[in-house]
Amino acid sequence: MPTATMSPHRVLLVLNMQVGLAADPPRGIPAAATVRANVARVLQHARMAVPQERAPRIVHMRNCGEAGGPDEEGTSEWELLDAPQDGEFLIDKRKGNAFDGTELGEIVPVDAEVVVVGVMSEYSVKSTCRAALQRGNTVLLISGAHGTYDHKELTEHRRFTPAHQISAQVEEELDKAGAIVLDMSYVPGLFDDR
Repeated sequence: MPTATMSPHRVLLVLNMQVGLAADPPRGIPAAATVRANVARVLQHARMAVPQERAPRIVHMRNCGEAGGPDEEGTSEWELLDAPQDGEFLIDKRKGNAFDGTELGEIVPVDAEVVVVGVMSEYSVKSTCRAALQRGNTVLLISGAHGTYDHKELTEHRRFTPAHQISAQVEEELDKAGAIVLDMSYVPGLFDDR
């Protein structure tokens, strides 16, 4: 793992982009193809940022899921879709909030702008964004580059909430909490020295 020597102006957090969670349905999330493509595009722009000394710090978070889940620890589905490159961080986590129980707080300076992409919108994405906001970070959530599963309640009312609606609700909540929600059209200039 690289060391966190220079204090970056910007950090890209890639949450749970793992083989099982980002697989095509039914194993993976319904919008897997779109989320995969958009996260790959965000990651590509982060890796191409110039000048290099102002490039974002890239941190991949990998969820250690339970037995039988699409992110079961130690299985092929647990692996990341896009392996970290030299100089990028990989951190395993066991809770939704990526800062909780990990060294992420030591890697992400409190004055850094944090760009968030990945899965699961209403769990890891929301709780990590909220934690970063509470630390004092500016948080940018990229719409279209995060997703989740549909919710099917097994109660007598058997409510169904589609994944895209859950992701939209998360964006609305985080916007109200102080995060900046950007669509994919902002990605080409997102990591420019601004």
